[in-house]
Amino acid sequence: MSKAKISWEILDGIDPAEARKGKVGKLIGYQEIRNNIIFDVKMDFTRKARYCAGGHTTDAPDGITYSSVVSRDSVRIGFLAAALHGVDVLAIDLENAYLNAPCAEKIWFEGTEECGEANGKVCILVRSLYGLKSSGFSWREALADALRSSPLNFESTQADPNVWIRKSRRPEDNYEYYEMLLVYVDDVLIVSHQPDSIADEIDNHYKIKPGSRKPPDIYLGADVAKVQTAGGHEVWSTSSKSYVQNAVKVVENLLVEDGKGMQLRSPAKAKNPIPSNYRPEVDVSAELEPDLISRYLQLIGVLRWAIELGRLDIFIEVSLLSQYQANPRVGHLDALYHIFAYLRGHPNMGRIAYDHKEPKVDYRAFNETADWTSFYGDVEEELPPKMPEPLGHSVSIHAFVDANHAGNVVTRRSHSGIIIYVNNAPIIWFSKRQNTVESSTFGSELVSMRICRDLIVSLRYKLRMFGLNLQGPAYTYCDNAGVVKNVSVPQSVLHKRHNAINYHVIRESVAAKMMVVGKEDTETNISDLFTKVLTAERRNYLCGFIFR
Repeated sequence: MSKAKISWEILDGIDPAEARKGKVGKLIGYQEIRNNIIFDVKMDFTRKARYCAGGHTTDAPDGITYSSVVSRDSVRIGFLAAALHGVDVLAIDLENAYLNAPCAEKIWFEGTEECGEANGKVCILVRSLYGLKSSGFSWREALADALRSSPLNFESTQADPNVWIRKSRRPEDNYEYYEMLLVYVDDVLIVSHQPDSIADEIDNHYKIKPGSRKPPDIYLGADVAKVQTAGGHEVWSTSSKSYVQNAVKVVENLLVEDGKGMQLRSPAKAKNPIPSNYRPEVDVSAELEPDLISRYLQLIGVLRWAIELGRLDIFIEVSLLSQYQANPRVGHLDALYHIFAYLRGHPNMGRIAYDHKEPKVDYRAFNETADWTSFYGDVEEELPPKMPEPLGHSVSIHAFVDANHAGNVVTRRSHSGIIIYVNNAPIIWFSKRQNTVESSTFGSELVSMRICRDLIVSLRYKLRMFGLNLQGPAYTYCDNAGVVKNVSVPQSVLHKRHNAINYHVIRESVAAKMMVVGKEDTETNISDLFTKVLTAERRNYLCGFIFR
């Protein structure tokens, strides 16, 4: 496959004015667009300019306008798999990704001065120029064809179509595992004992950007590095430090722009993400003007991406303020700026390490021998069809669950907090207001447990479809003794009928040995970090269980 492709075909001898009158036979069925040079700021705050199509003016079929990217938890699993299998990770960035794919729409445009010899001429777009609605889809299909072809022979996984696997074997010890490719548009992570060989094959199809072929140090805005654990083994880790520092600088500039010289509070006055006595639900300050509503949404987006990269110490505060995006107030915006002031004083909470070693578990806390047959029959976990053969060292799931009962003093809705580990690596974190009002702590904790159960089911499916060797149930920790008893002891009876669905779906999952539930002291329940605004001392204590 040729790596050098022309983006448009010039139709010499045709006047653009005639083309607009619909009198050119070759352009029947084609749509005209305008193109522009677009300047953009990327997720890591680097700048980029591109020649882009005005795709917003085209009527593209819905079927060719969707293109997914690898999910963040899949990337975390990929880093975990590298340590688990004892293999390398290589990052590559493919050059001019969309321009490598054929255009899926019928488009023509009048060349501008940026087009050189095509300036002022009628041009038919033959490659997927950036800006078209169909470009993402076209590029993904073109890359998928290359990854499926020989000698690459990778297969897209059903759990995440942007994670590609193939069976492989380490030559030094015949250890069998699955090599992985994690694709985010044109950024590819290769998890393999022979990543350079795979990169060479990809480079035969699409040119790799000079200098991008190396072990990852930045990926999707996160700082990436190998760290040594207390056990003396090397694992991959991610940090949001650089992203946070850049974000704070951007917000400081925005404050000058919006507030005529306003500045973030000093770190000394922002020891916590938001003041401990601030409750956004009772804020009655003035509603924001439309331009500041846009600013509010922008800041929420920046902070939520920081959380995706690992700033879990601000998760609950951002979750609370995210509830007011439809109608934010001045006080809510001020609270967001307070979070950025906190981040300026605390730019680095540490690294999240994707440790493949099994955690120490006191299995006596779990009732794994209970007989559920008389309650739910001979129920078993349903294994996914077309599941690849599990290979490699085993992995297990460990989850922490909590709820802040009636935490919202206006609506009295509770807040759920969950963190799920695979071996010793945090993979999924969750903090969200519950959809219903629960009349008791038991009810709110049961709702959180059901949400955790759903996340566990999804994660178990994903691990299996990635070919990882998942063993045992998900060991789930909860600090509510009533919930633990109800979902661990078959003879335990539910007295609140409106909780029956949550009650039975969790118990049936326990009966199927998908999960088991044990008691965890509130003091050491990590998910408490995601349910309520904590003191600095308590927050730092719980963060110590997550960050390295």
